[in-house]
Amino acid sequence: MSTSRPVPTALCITESAASRLADRAAREGTSCTTLLDRLIHEGVDQLDHPGIVFRGPLHDRRAALTAGPEVWEVVARLRELDGPLERRIAVLSAESDLHASKIRLALAYARAHGGEILERIARNREAAESIRRAGVRMTAPPSRPSALGGPPGVWPVRIV
Repeated sequence: MSTSRPVPTALCITESAASRLADRAAREGTSCTTLLDRLIHEGVDQLDHPGIVFRGPLHDRRAALTAGPEVWEVVARLRELDGPLERRIAVLSAESDLHASKIRLALAYARAHGGEILERIARNREAAESIRRAGVRMTAPPSRPSALGGPPGVWPVRIV
């Protein structure tokens, strides 16, 4: 989400919308203003990029493909592959259940939100390195294979 400073804004919404907003904010343990800010950001992003949804806890929301992996995972995997972008898209599509159009959607979102996606990839890589340095062996649960056809976890990062 945005870290820009708040701007006082007066909005007129229906009573039912205000009630639903207050109920949801209370269930999430947050303020109506914070919830409304998140809903606006995520809603506009979903309008701009149909097929993108948001997952994760309130403090760690992540863009993902509907019924698919998170955007950062798609970008990280594409960066691992060799060759021109269209070839990498074809390879990723062939090795996963992702249609090329979904991969392009993830890339479009990533282009619009590059810093957020690159930060997520870097944090994931750092976490994996920390685990490797600690000598912890991790295995994926057998019931959840990677949606991208490769091993779950971190892939080496290369610029798309």
